[in-house]
Amino acid sequence: MSTLHLILPPLPRFDDAADWRRWLARGDRLPDAPPGRSAVLRALFRFPGTAWPAAALRRRAHAGDAHLGAWLCADPSFVRGEATGARLMVSPLDDLSREEADGLARALRTLFGDAGAPLEIDTPSGWCVRVAEGAPLPAFVEPDQALGADLLQCLPAGDRGRPWRRLFNEAQVILHAHPVNAARVAAGRLPVNALWFWGAGRLPGAVQTALQRAAGSDGVLRGLCACADVPCDSEAAQAIDGGEGEVLADFASTDPAIIADEWLPRCQRALGQRRFGQVEFAFVSGERFRLRPWHRWRFWRKPGRGVARRA
Repeated sequence: MSTLHLILPPLPRFDDAADWRRWLARGDRLPDAPPGRSAVLRALFRFPGTAWPAAALRRRAHAGDAHLGAWLCADPSFVRGEATGARLMVSPLDDLSREEADGLARALRTLFGDAGAPLEIDTPSGWCVRVAEGAPLPAFVEPDQALGADLLQCLPAGDRGRPWRRLFNEAQVILHAHPVNAARVAAGRLPVNALWFWGAGRLPGAVQTALQRAAGSDGVLRGLCACADVPCDSEAAQAIDGGEGEVLADFASTDPAIIADEWLPRCQRALGQRRFGQVEFAFVSGERFRLRPWHRWRFWRKPGRGVARRA
């Protein structure tokens, strides 16, 4: 059955979108999945191994050297210091300009180069390092899982993690006094006071998917599509209005109000016209739902605050 797959922001953020909740309430609740965008993409794209090489996939979307080794995301982030430690609060800082990113990276490149991990900028808010051959790659925590948590519980542990903890700390020292951060604070914006390491690994040798088309700006998605030879549109309208078969639209970073006002009618129309046999909703908070054309007759179902009934 042809399916329109939607990746959406956390479900509680739709509590004030009444039309959206009414439509969702008519669908079937599917078993919850692990939270995070990566869990959704891992279910739709298949490749060997259990690692999630986000850095290599992002690099594939932005440069031609992703196949040359292992890569690690090093995203500009904000860490909040507290009396008993520190917490990762924002990662990445997506309001960073290219000029700011270049200035910050320039101050860090000697540190990373001396560590054998050259620093590269894929986008202003998406940085990566090329990992030296044979360098230890401990377990890294994805930012979605680390946000708000105690920093000491999220940094790579043990002897294998020691070089990366040291690099993390030394980068913080350099960033603390950087003029770019002083200007950001003076303008009322958060400083880039840390780089968050995650998504280590090599580019997959082969990626398979049932998708025939995708839409989204996320670098990992675009890298997966490039590896699987699947067209990836920058505008979701092209995929939803003109697509058929297995199609994915990534709205994980879109304002829920915009989704409800602008994209809900498009999705309803695509389903009503039977261009798709069903729409599957994957919220990054882990909830999953499915709607089919005949579900529109379930008008008696009343929407709850963020939860539809299970099938």
